[in-house]
Amino acid sequence: MQGSITERADGLPLAGAKVVDLSRLLPGPWCSQTLGDLGADVIKIEQPDIGDYGRFNPPYYREGGVYFNSVNRNKRSITLDLKLEADSRIALDLMRDADIVVESYRAGVTTKLGIDYAAISKINPGVIYCSVTGFGTDGPFALVPGHDLSIQGATGILDVGPHEGAPAMPGFQAADYAGATYATIAVLAAYIQRLKTGRGRHLDIALYDSLMVLSNIALTGAMARAAGHSGKPELEVWGNNPRYATYPTKDGKAVTVCLLEMRTWEQFCKLIGRTDLIYKETYADRHTSHGERADVFRDVIGQLCIAHDRDELVARMVEADIPICPIYSPDEALASAEARGRTLIRMADHPTEGPIPQIFDPLTRAGLADPLRRMAPGLGEHNDEIRRELSLNKAGAATLQSSSTAKR
Repeated sequence: MQGSITERADGLPLAGAKVVDLSRLLPGPWCSQTLGDLGADVIKIEQPDIGDYGRFNPPYYREGGVYFNSVNRNKRSITLDLKLEADSRIALDLMRDADIVVESYRAGVTTKLGIDYAAISKINPGVIYCSVTGFGTDGPFALVPGHDLSIQGATGILDVGPHEGAPAMPGFQAADYAGATYATIAVLAAYIQRLKTGRGRHLDIALYDSLMVLSNIALTGAMARAAGHSGKPELEVWGNNPRYATYPTKDGKAVTVCLLEMRTWEQFCKLIGRTDLIYKETYADRHTSHGERADVFRDVIGQLCIAHDRDELVARMVEADIPICPIYSPDEALASAEARGRTLIRMADHPTEGPIPQIFDPLTRAGLADPLRRMAPGLGEHNDEIRRELSLNKAGAATLQSSSTAKR
């Protein structure tokens, strides 16, 4: 399954590109994994004996963690202690030849280690150097560890929607993936620009900045108030709109109800025999609470849902093209006909873990990505291989220089 990385990358957009990955945990590794899926040769530098902290996150397969395997495929691992001169030289040799460097250290750490953009750009002017940070390299929170929860709180999105007391814990690492996504976009944009100009650049991608940008809908009320307006009524997609909410079903499960559009609402009302609920609404009513009608709407929808088992109700609604869909458990989602029908979930043969599921990059369907070129590496699995390549590269460079000198 591991195969030849060069052969397997042929035809992919980033075939031939070299990435040095100094990041760990989630945002940086997800970004570099995506670059690897797109065909790049990604070398992951890890701390000896410890490696990426993500290796310790439960649950586990036979040996390794599911989390680590899900964000580190298509990479090779080499262990280097960057505080040791000999290992630091190897890291510099790798970055001297890299097209892209991805790092996620706290502000100031790369400078202390001598591997910051200023140092690397001197030996590799064309390098695209992407720093993925929590709150950025400047600002009052620059030195605060950038955890996803901290950032979700600071952007205001945790406080959106009805809640009593402290907001609920989020079920998705929105800040981590926002930063990872923008880091990937930034690297690809810089790579395209370098093809035109030959120049590299430093990319400062903060999870905080990235999530703020993606929170524009949640912040619409605040933006209206910042412009001197009331911000009322708020955009109701956070639980106060009875036609855009979640409801329990008879079997103790639940569904999502998304009856926003006028046409869809009319269809639904006719299907359940409640045409009396149809009124002359406008597009402006779509994302409101529906005012005095809200309680009636919520009661009718709720009674319908609680009278049926989830899958029975969903089957009836899907047949009528009405968006009342299941709320799956994680296990159900992974095994669902929807996920498998879109070939998002595939089993892959890991050399030590055996068959493990892979959630496929959606770009695979377009022939732009290959998630199965390499499974996530063991700690230092490619130490000898990468060191051997460096030696061959140095020998080749020395031979080329000798030949050039002789011709003069």
